[in-house]
Amino acid sequence: MGRGKVELKKIENPTSRQVTFSKRRNGLLKKAFELSILCDAEVALLIFSSSGKVYQFASHDMDRTISKYRDEVGLPDSNEARASRSIEFWISEINELTRAAEELELKLKHLAGEELTMLGMKDLKQLERQLRTGIDRVRSKKRRIIADHINQLKRNQRALQEENTLLKKTARLHEFHEEVPFIPAVFEELVHASHLRANPEQGSSFTSTTSQ
Repeated sequence: MGRGKVELKKIENPTSRQVTFSKRRNGLLKKAFELSILCDAEVALLIFSSSGKVYQFASHDMDRTISKYRDEVGLPDSNEARASRSIEFWISEINELTRAAEELELKLKHLAGEELTMLGMKDLKQLERQLRTGIDRVRSKKRRIIADHINQLKRNQRALQEENTLLKKTARLHEFHEEVPFIPAVFEELVHASHLRANPEQGSSFTSTTSQ
C-alpha cells in the first residue's frame, strides 16, 4: 500500500514543528552538499529558523557566491547599497531641514506683516493671537526694566541726600568753630561724633585721621 500524500501546512504543535524542522534541515543541507560534489556545482544555502537562528552551507566562499548572485540578477553590491542608502538618507535630511527653514522664514515674515495674501481668516486670527502674546511679553519686560531703573534712581537719590546732609552738618560745625574759639581738641571731638552718627562704619578710619 502506497504512502499517503502529506498536506503541506504549518505544523501547529511546537514540539512536532521543531522535530520536523531539524530533520528536513539536515536533509536539505545533505542534498546541497551532494549536489555540489556530484555535479561540481557552486551551491550556497541559507536557512533561518522561526527563532532567527541561521544555518548555512556553501561549497565555495559564501560572500563570493552571494556577490556572484547579485551580479547575475543585477542587484547592487552590499557596500554600494549601504552607500546608496546613506546618500538617500542625507538627501532626505537636507530636504527636511530646507522645508523647516522655509517654514520658519515664512512665519517670521507673517509676524512682520509680510506676505499675508495666502492666509485665511483662521490663520490671520492665530497670527493676531501670537502677536498679542508677544506684545504682552514685551510690555511686561519693559515694565520690569523701568521699575528696576526707578528703584536704582531712588537709591541714588537717598545716598545723595544723606551725603548732602552730612556736608551741611560739617559746614555748620566749621562756621561755629570760626565764630566761637573752641579748643582744637574739643572741636575735633565734635566733628568726630558727627561723622560717627552719619557713617558708623568709618569711625575707625576717621579717628586715625584726626589723631594725626
